[in-house]
Amino acid sequence: MTNTPITEMTTRAQDIFRVVVESYLDTGAPVGSRTISKAPGLELSPASIRNVMQDLEELGLLAAPHTSAGRVPTEIGLRLFVDGMMQAAVPTQEERDAIESQITERGPVEDALRATTSILSGLSSCAGLVLVPKREPLLKQFSFVKLSEGQGLAILVSQDGGVENRVLDLPPGVSESALVEAGNYLTARYGGKTLSQALATVDGEISAGELAIDKASEELVRAGMVTWSRDPSDRPVLIVRGQANLLQDNSALADLDRVRRLLDELEAKQEIARLLDNARDAEAAKIFIGAENKLFSLSGSSVIAAPYKDGDGQVVGVVGVIGPTRLNYARVVPMVDFTAQTLSRLLTK
Repeated sequence: MTNTPITEMTTRAQDIFRVVVESYLDTGAPVGSRTISKAPGLELSPASIRNVMQDLEELGLLAAPHTSAGRVPTEIGLRLFVDGMMQAAVPTQEERDAIESQITERGPVEDALRATTSILSGLSSCAGLVLVPKREPLLKQFSFVKLSEGQGLAILVSQDGGVENRVLDLPPGVSESALVEAGNYLTARYGGKTLSQALATVDGEISAGELAIDKASEELVRAGMVTWSRDPSDRPVLIVRGQANLLQDNSALADLDRVRRLLDELEAKQEIARLLDNARDAEAAKIFIGAENKLFSLSGSSVIAAPYKDGDGQVVGVVGVIGPTRLNYARVVPMVDFTAQTLSRLLTK
């Protein structure tokens, strides 16, 4: 391993290292001295290039896979390149339009987040990730609808436009007026609160017999709140889309075990969520490369993630992508940054 900074490398070593990394990220294939010698501006013989590549290998920045005469960057080399040499590209107008078209004010925020993961996945050819805001939305309206004599639907609408429906068992003989009264009572009493706050308050009021409604409506409120009693912290906090893209990488078929391990890791959403949470304090996109994180030490994957904020400037979530370490970092990093900025603009309106 090495902590060699770019400034301590000779100009020749920097040029050769850059060509190796950029060629590898583009093709996924080991890069040989003959290929490097054809790069414009180098004007070095293959022998001279091989000597420099050997030096870079001894520094831990390059490696020779199997019996190949070419070299590929190590994860340490990729980190050095990303932090000190990479020239990030600006997202194209087409890419910006594609992202902004999915992040709109119409509909629940959750829909925009799901659309965000899908568009990021498609543009980056990786799997898209969005860590959903941990804070609970404020409630706006409750209502009950009878589906049959014994079953009904409890409908909860949040102030950000989100809607959740739960099927519940209705008390015997409950009337339509009781359905309306129970919904109106909950809306008037708990609108503007979070679900956790509403659950805690209504439970105490039911126990103390303090509900200012008739017995039939009280039973309906009790049944309705039971359907919402699952702890909100147990809800999925991570949206993942585009896992199939991970099988499209040129190296995927040659290393199916790696891809299989990565897909298994994506199933463990809580672990991925904890990793993304580490990017909450970043000013811009944060990059996790391979074994730098224990979660991906086996699958050899990279994560690019950036935080997004609400109208108060508070970080509420993280958006990003996950894929093989051979990513087009120069293109994907600013794309993730732009997506986070667009989500922040949505949440400030």
